[in-house]
Amino acid sequence: MLPSPVDYAIPGFVLLIIGEMLIARAHAPDRYEPRDTLTSLGLGLGSTVAGVITGGMAYAIALWAWQFRLWDLGWAWYVFVAAFVLDDLAYYAFHRAAHRVRWFWASHVIHHSSQHYNLSTALRQTWTGFFSASFIFRLPLALLGFHPAMLLFVGGLNLVYQFWIHTEAIDRMPRWFEAVMNTPSHHRVHHATNPRYLDSNYAGVFIIWDRLFGTFVAERRDDPVRYGIVKQLGSFNLLWAASHEWLGIARDLWAAPGLRAKLGYLLMPPGWSHDGSRESSDTIKQRWAQAQDQKGDAPWKKPISSLSEGDRAGAQSPAG
Repeated sequence: MLPSPVDYAIPGFVLLIIGEMLIARAHAPDRYEPRDTLTSLGLGLGSTVAGVITGGMAYAIALWAWQFRLWDLGWAWYVFVAAFVLDDLAYYAFHRAAHRVRWFWASHVIHHSSQHYNLSTALRQTWTGFFSASFIFRLPLALLGFHPAMLLFVGGLNLVYQFWIHTEAIDRMPRWFEAVMNTPSHHRVHHATNPRYLDSNYAGVFIIWDRLFGTFVAERRDDPVRYGIVKQLGSFNLLWAASHEWLGIARDLWAAPGLRAKLGYLLMPPGWSHDGSRESSDTIKQRWAQAQDQKGDAPWKKPISSLSEGDRAGAQSPAG
């Protein structure tokens, strides 16, 4: 069994969060809100406990799938490289589904529930990933012949990489880096609630997937990022943050008129409703684009980089 990159990275995570907090205290104190940060830390701890409980089951399922592999790819260094790249593609597929399918969103929404954006936000990870079966997106790699232990290792590296991009302290990286890699600027867009930015930049490590599949949107100075979800939590309660969308699904399933509507509340995008009374990200973006056209402000105007401005704690814009 390979070591867990995340376990080794935890001391570094702690030091970086402390360092960012000190910098924020001196230059931008509103970037950290004590209760919000404590909630993020609590959600991260809960996710770790959930991983200990369910990780073995997910690994066992991957080992079962590996029995039916097409090839035995072995453990050469270049196999690790291929596994890392393909695992990131699998993460892109999962991440896109997590924003477009409400069943997966119910687990993923916990990561978007903060109205602040700092390194502690990266710790907001799901408690219910095994229940939502998010591991299925990596099973094809086991079937190709990558050993599940290797996939677990490169998946950990992917998660470690994503930690540092949850910050407003870094504006833009060099142009060549921004073209290929996921960066704080790209990921701020992903966490944005602004209509322009909804459902974009799903990358884990390589932003090339978003550029290739048409989901890339650049950060703009004239549209500062606002963070949160479509209906802000309004609470720092850990249990509510971890379960509110599952409870919402349960309520909708109970009230839905017929099987088709019930399936819609599970499989359609967040915000979908059988009677059209709610707004999804698609309808929000369409309404926004129409408003921009009427004002003569085309949404495809050339983007430029930016940092977010001010405290987003009161933002109520729709989320992606």
